[in-house]
Amino acid sequence: MNAIQRLVTPRSVAVIGASADPAKTAGRPVSYLRKHGFRGAIYPVNPKVDSIDGLRCYPDIASLPEVPDVGIVLLGAERAHLAVRELAARGAGAAIVLASGYTETGAEGARRQAELIEAAGSMRLLGPNTIGLVNLTDNIPLSASGALEMDRFPAGSIGVVSQSGGILGALLSRAAARGIGLSKLISTSNEVDLDLADFIDYLADDEATCVIALYVESVRNPETFRRAALKAMRAGKPIVAFKIGRSESGARAAVSHTGALAGADRMYDALFEQVGVIRAQNFSDLLDMPAALAAGRKLRGKRIAILTSTGGAGTLVSDSLGMAGFETPAPDEDTAAKLRALQKGDHAALDRNPIDVTLAGLQPDLLRGAIRILLDSPGYDAVSVIVGSSGLAMPDLMANAIRDCLPDSDKPVIAFVSPHAPEVASLLNRRGVPAFTAPEACTVALDAMWRAGRTATQAEEGTPVLPLPDLGMVGAVGTGSLDEAAAKALFAGFGIPVAKEVIVANGEQALAAARAFGGNVVLKVLSAEITHKSDVGGVAVNVSPEEVAGRLATMAAAVRSATGIAPERYLVQEMVKGGVEVILGMHRDELGTAILLGMGGVAAELFSDTTLRLLPPGQGLTRQAAFEMIQRLKTAPLLQGYRGRPVADIDALVDAIVAFSRMVATLGDKLVEAEINPVFVLPQGQGVVAVDGVAVLADGGRQQ
Repeated sequence: MNAIQRLVTPRSVAVIGASADPAKTAGRPVSYLRKHGFRGAIYPVNPKVDSIDGLRCYPDIASLPEVPDVGIVLLGAERAHLAVRELAARGAGAAIVLASGYTETGAEGARRQAELIEAAGSMRLLGPNTIGLVNLTDNIPLSASGALEMDRFPAGSIGVVSQSGGILGALLSRAAARGIGLSKLISTSNEVDLDLADFIDYLADDEATCVIALYVESVRNPETFRRAALKAMRAGKPIVAFKIGRSESGARAAVSHTGALAGADRMYDALFEQVGVIRAQNFSDLLDMPAALAAGRKLRGKRIAILTSTGGAGTLVSDSLGMAGFETPAPDEDTAAKLRALQKGDHAALDRNPIDVTLAGLQPDLLRGAIRILLDSPGYDAVSVIVGSSGLAMPDLMANAIRDCLPDSDKPVIAFVSPHAPEVASLLNRRGVPAFTAPEACTVALDAMWRAGRTATQAEEGTPVLPLPDLGMVGAVGTGSLDEAAAKALFAGFGIPVAKEVIVANGEQALAAARAFGGNVVLKVLSAEITHKSDVGGVAVNVSPEEVAGRLATMAAAVRSATGIAPERYLVQEMVKGGVEVILGMHRDELGTAILLGMGGVAAELFSDTTLRLLPPGQGLTRQAAFEMIQRLKTAPLLQGYRGRPVADIDALVDAIVAFSRMVATLGDKLVEAEINPVFVLPQGQGVVAVDGVAVLADGGRQQ
């Protein structure tokens, strides 16, 4: 039995600092262990008390009759490390430290936390600042959460890991009220040792858990999180995560558009998507989604049958589903005929969806028959049953009738309880029918099922290692913020096509360069200090050779007025026409390094049509990954011949994305920022051209 197994399923528990008063926080753990049927040994430790709740109380850890699997430490932050040290010396499997007053409070708290880590040695720690854990599978509450005052909780197959102790209690109580069964609930909080990834890894192996729900404040170890999440996905256990902090600005002061477009929250989106984690948008989703997924049914399409006896409620569900891209088609002729044969009279509306049947007298057989017909129909992928006010009279009949149909098909069946009847929803959940009290929740539940099926396929594809080019010229381009010409020289070194251009210092040189190009050109100011050139009058497009000298003088004056910088160099660049402008950039934060792709040009931030893909360490993207990024753009049709436009050279764009990602992976930390905006994607067969670029190189750093 490893340390985490000993922590979650201990045979003996020492409660350090236990109080004889169950009303106090320090009195709760012993009280809850007894109340909820823990069958192992409980050892209260308190030198001032002889017994607690009929149990012998020990004066210190050294006096315990055996080595405890777990020690719950209820001492304050100034003394908790002493108990942790003693538990470690006795060989305990793990300690749960409830005290606050650590890194969350500042420098002194950080000192205490370091002291705690040192005291633990090789013993595992949960917390500090945690409310503990609750193992409902085995009736083991190792917690002081007031939610455990409830008499009983339905055990089920949803494992919960929360970085907030209070949220653990909130989910425990809400799930119990709704009849949703949980398996394990763990509060990791400060995560001085055990963190989200450790428990995802554990739950991936836990036979009692089939769905994992996460309340996330931050992912402190992205790589271990990635490995654990992929392990859970391979085990067929979907993960639902609610990540707080979405309103925080992720755009630090950056020299590129990418910095503004790839905020911290977008990076979490990318991480979650790549490892198959389904992101919950609302706190209520953190129960609704897992409750649906715990049913273990596969949603293979988006055609939903809505069976109702109350038209208004059916319309609410239908409208919500439609807004999320689901379909509610009318029954095909064969299905409609079977439904009509069930019900006599002309009150039923069986030629449309919602399918409105008259459940006169609450006829369970009629309900069973209708559900079975809809599940058997090739025209539907799932059934949503509306429980109206008439269902309040005999909720057991309704719940049992729906439950009885489940063995006939593996298609999802969910219920929307239209009246305010939480006891009916709870009953349905306990019968194995995911039940919801809001039409939007039905949509969220079905969407989770749909996404779970798709992410499972995507996650298995993986991203193989790519050979990285040997680039001896990296040191030749300098460090710090590169000017546009130097940045594009760097990009070209990695195989990215760049526009033809000449560096000039005055109007005479500009005229000669423009004539050499043989047509109209683009004129730009060239300075490492000026990144957003268009904002300060530093770009002129479609300039004829005869105009270029005059435009250069005008540009010099405008830039000097806007920035205080007197330009010394300019670029005369070939005029690229007929392409679709995209932006290609990189962004790095504590989660890793991501490649950003979006519709580009001067309005890149205005449109914000972008997608992110995190790089595996030391690797670039595959062509498949690059192609998927293109497909995810809302404006992807512009590249595919939208309304008569030429089909763009998507293969060349894929090549450019892969080359850019390999550059980012090769340079590692030496590359601080990089962006090409825009890349012109020319008509099919004509390639791509990078016409502007930003790169910032660190003075030192590693190369991979």
